[in-house]
Amino acid sequence: MNQSGEMPAAASSENKSSGSWFLKGMLAGIPICMGYYAVSFALGIAARNTGMNALQSFVMSLTMVASAGQFAAIGLIGAGAGFIEMITTTLIVNLRYFLMSCSLTQKLDPSMKPVHRFGLAYCITDEIFGLSVSVNGYLHPFYTYGITFVSVSGWCAGTVLGVIVGNILPAAAADAMGVAMYGMFLAIIIPPAKKNHFVGGLVAVSMLGSFLFTVLPVLRSVSSGFRVIILTLVLAGAAALIRPIPSDPDEEEEEQ
Repeated sequence: MNQSGEMPAAASSENKSSGSWFLKGMLAGIPICMGYYAVSFALGIAARNTGMNALQSFVMSLTMVASAGQFAAIGLIGAGAGFIEMITTTLIVNLRYFLMSCSLTQKLDPSMKPVHRFGLAYCITDEIFGLSVSVNGYLHPFYTYGITFVSVSGWCAGTVLGVIVGNILPAAAADAMGVAMYGMFLAIIIPPAKKNHFVGGLVAVSMLGSFLFTVLPVLRSVSSGFRVIILTLVLAGAAALIRPIPSDPDEEEEEQ
């Protein structure tokens, strides 16, 4: 603020930019929120069946935000497993997020403050990562914050509602809500695949690889978390060799 009491133009512009990016992220996160709400509703039912209350389930969803990891944790809680077993299992199941974080750092401005880097680390999920990494140029942290705010709100709300009223619904109806997750994935995948045929082909190959891990005798014994890690390393590495992108994301934006 200067002597006249007015805020410098640069600071005002930065605040406006952050606000607009946050709003843009909130709008982009609506499909994810809807998918998360449906899946977390079933998660809340599972949590209630193991004896967890609404507050405990809410804290778990707010701090973890990982469907596979939370379902695994709930199963271990129901089985009476110890803390070490639960921590180890959830780390393995969620190990793919380490890879996503490493990949997302390539989209960050080198001058970005550490507080935002740590904030983005919390925001990493499969779907939020997919939207964040697909933006042109450097990623503005408030875009991801906006997506996360809407998405995690739906995730936590669905979990709590599943604990409170989930058992009222028939089991078949509760299971059917999981279909919304597939619609959410399609909403994320289709736009960039239509814009870039190479990305579309890569998505098709990844789906085929995931299918092979499901049906082949040896591969189907690999856990879901390690499947994602293996496919990510192989396909992302091959894509980087075949179709490398500029080291500066701004150059990529100019080329498009």
